[in-house]
Amino acid sequence: MSAPAIKHDNELYQLLREEQIDEFNSRRAGGERCDLTHCDFRGLDLRGLNADGIDFTGSYFRQTDLRGVNFAKSCLRECSLNGAKISGVYFPMDLAPEEINLSMAHGTRMRYRPRPRPVAKSKVVKAVAKKPAP
Repeated sequence: MSAPAIKHDNELYQLLREEQIDEFNSRRAGGERCDLTHCDFRGLDLRGLNADGIDFTGSYFRQTDLRGVNFAKSCLRECSLNGAKISGVYFPMDLAPEEINLSMAHGTRMRYRPRPRPVAKSKVVKAVAKKPAP
């Protein structure tokens, strides 16, 4: 697991570091892709961020203003939220509230709940009733 870093060679990430959220959103809407895994977002104001489909694995959000951000279709695996402002944040369904609370209070990295494995349907054998011989 690598430590979060400030990626100077990533233009879209730099827009977020400069809190130019509208420009970031419009460039992503225009089709630009970016790698936001293991990034340092500490202390930034990211309100208004369109996080749909972004992988933030291993990133730090300490003291970050995330109010109102919809992370429902984002990956926050191994992220830390210590002291972040999260009022109105929509988290992914697979992320347990206990993980969010631990991360907020102690800076732990969040773990996703394992998805339940689908139960294999057993083959149902139909018995055919035989008619007695006349």
